[in-house]
Amino acid sequence: MNSSLTTVDITATLNYHLPQAADVLLAVEAIPNMADQQLLTDLLKVKGDCSPLTTIEGMDGLGRRTWLHATGRIDITYTATAAIDRAPTNIAGLGVVPHADLPPAYIQYLMPSRYCPSDKHENFVATRFDGPTKGDQILQMADWIYGNIEYAPGFSGTGSTATDTFISHRGVCRDFAHLLIAFARAADVPARMVSAYGLGIDPPDFHAVVEVYLDGRWHLVDATRLAPEENLVRIAVGRDATDISFMTIFGTANLISQSVRVRLTDLSNKA
Repeated sequence: MNSSLTTVDITATLNYHLPQAADVLLAVEAIPNMADQQLLTDLLKVKGDCSPLTTIEGMDGLGRRTWLHATGRIDITYTATAAIDRAPTNIAGLGVVPHADLPPAYIQYLMPSRYCPSDKHENFVATRFDGPTKGDQILQMADWIYGNIEYAPGFSGTGSTATDTFISHRGVCRDFAHLLIAFARAADVPARMVSAYGLGIDPPDFHAVVEVYLDGRWHLVDATRLAPEENLVRIAVGRDATDISFMTIFGTANLISQSVRVRLTDLSNKA
């Protein structure tokens, strides 16, 4: 970390009622240790009639998810402070790693998935995006999505795929991310979905963005342009929304209230 690092303060609260006992898998805790992201403090609290929390490793060995078994009202609060040392995304000129040299766990990010049927977009991608490198093509894809997809809260449903978004030209952050992932994989670039805490999201909520694997490392890209990539705090990664949901309920639940607050503190002038 360097003298320009900043800290991001996070508070997320989720209040739900479970009419019957159910297993719940939470993914709200920020990834603690990455080259550009370090957790300084974090605390997860759950109140209600529930079992002790069980923590498991996140996908690709990143972060953690938490199991609980609960019934009735549950009140979940997560607070954290993360130190971020990341430059704005700059992937122009970057190329792909030969497929045979990919880490085995990343091969899945070349393949179609439930919400990202990349095989259906191969012809469009091949004829529309012609940058000199894969990095340039990803930037073209993000520009196309930003310019052609309307950000429309409440329009899409939880079952919407990248193809649905491509046809309707409307969606929210998860839809923008799914479409960019589908485009990237159609161009043979490994791409995964990332849940994150982002600054300036309006209305405040959990955010979804994309990472593409170029020149041997992952690079964040947000096609919505709702939050600066250099200040995003990653929570979880996966193939698509199935893997990164902040709350997966194996049963039914009713939302009472939910809020996310993200604030930035600049440490550059502090000793």
